Amino acid sequence: MIRKRKRKQLAYEQPKTKNEVHFPLESEQTKQAIQEQLQNESSLIFKEVNVQDQTIVVCYISYLIEQTQVDSNLLAPLIDSKEKWTTTRLETNLPIGNGQQYDTIEQVCSQLIKGSVVVYIENEKSAITYSISKNERRSVEKPERESIVVGPQSAFSESLETNLNVVRSRVQSNELVTESFNIGARLPTEVRLVYLKSLANDEDVQTMRQRLNNLKIDDLEDASVLVQYIEDTNKTVFPLFYLTELVDRFSYGVSKGKIGVLVDGSPEAIVAPTTFWGFFESTEDVYFRWSVATFFRMLRFAAMFISFVLTPVYVAVVTYHYEVIPTNLLVTLGESRSQVPFPPILEVLFLELIIELLREAGARLPTKVGQTIGIVGGIVLGQAAVDAGLTSSVLIIVIAMSALASFTAPSYLMGSAVRVIRYPLILLAGLIGLVGVTFGICLLIIHLLKLKSLGRPYFLPVYPFIFKDLDNSLFRLPFSISNRRSIALNTKDPIRYQERKSKKPKDIEDWGE
Repeated sequence: MIRKRKRKQLAYEQPKTKNEVHFPLESEQTKQAIQEQLQNESSLIFKEVNVQDQTIVVCYISYLIEQTQVDSNLLAPLIDSKEKWTTTRLETNLPIGNGQQYDTIEQVCSQLIKGSVVVYIENEKSAITYSISKNERRSVEKPERESIVVGPQSAFSESLETNLNVVRSRVQSNELVTESFNIGARLPTEVRLVYLKSLANDEDVQTMRQRLNNLKIDDLEDASVLVQYIEDTNKTVFPLFYLTELVDRFSYGVSKGKIGVLVDGSPEAIVAPTTFWGFFESTEDVYFRWSVATFFRMLRFAAMFISFVLTPVYVAVVTYHYEVIPTNLLVTLGESRSQVPFPPILEVLFLELIIELLREAGARLPTKVGQTIGIVGGIVLGQAAVDAGLTSSVLIIVIAMSALASFTAPSYLMGSAVRVIRYPLILLAGLIGLVGVTFGICLLIIHLLKLKSLGRPYFLPVYPFIFKDLDNSLFRLPFSISNRRSIALNTKDPIRYQERKSKKPKDIEDWGE
């Protein structure tokens, strides 16, 4: 058993290297070699130009380059030439900038994915590349729903080519695969399946590919609509796939071995598979130090629990369990509720409804007006409700804490799910007290244990329990300790980086020792 483990470890430490393909090559051999190196990239364009009995191959990835420059400054001079082209003449005579020569297919492909155009004269010893990349970085637009303090601020747009461009700029690897699908019988929409071939689990890729191929619909409006068609079940309020508008969140998921999906016309991207705990992770957790990141992640978990438990517990305690309230607080609570004519459950539902109305109004109105309505409306309505005797001042604090806690989840979909499950718990608390709250929480946990995301358990790594994956979900450890990818994802290469057994760094004055 020990010997087998050692062999497996060595296989990860020494990945197999591919044999480099050198020029000269025939035109068809060149095309085939580039396609194989770039995993049959769907947007890879080949154009052949025949000049003076010469065959010149022009190759580029359509969404990474400026097409007008290729047509006017590269293809036109090639076609109009009355002399034979040589590699040296290509490098200096085209009005497209200085070219660079490369003598292997691997070097050429590394430039292709950075936004270069490759020009190769058949049977020559090297190819020329020209950088004509698009400047699509979305630097002027920031994410609206997934705000972060530390890290890249770029968000996806409605253009699929722009989204592919910014993803390629973040994941510059020839192992990145982008498979194209057309979904919609009447109004076809292009969908891209994105993953790293050297990392992503083949079963997950095949499962997602099969779900996209089997989808028979008239049209596809958005990525959020696609999720509802391909998720494992629709009998839940919890999101089973992660929808993100952040480029770095999407790229981070792909680099961990997950699968991404981009939809033309949608400013959001899909990441799968995911877990319940993954919706409380943020890319800021990577940028912060491990101790700070762990504290914030634990704070989000605690806030989630407070959000859907605090108001039901208040209803249960005030209705059935006065004995658990401290005496001093009980006097204050009794005075606060003495003028309220409604039972606690109606009082709580009334205030929860007001909060939801304010939240929806603030989201639908223009940004500046919406912020004013949310702040002023909450203060005015809350104070007016207390003065009118419709609610108690203690409940105002409880509702405010519950509402604030629901905003701490990085995912808006998970925050919305937590808001929804709060209402059944309030009803159970009003009917049978804390027993009802406990019963509701047990049903909720059972429901979460039964869910799956792309065929994988939704509650990983708590159930099934995987101890080594806890640092990838519940908390974060230092990079020097956490050097493995998630075991639950079953990636092809579970080791993220090799630990270097080096001595403790010396101070400057100790280097002479």
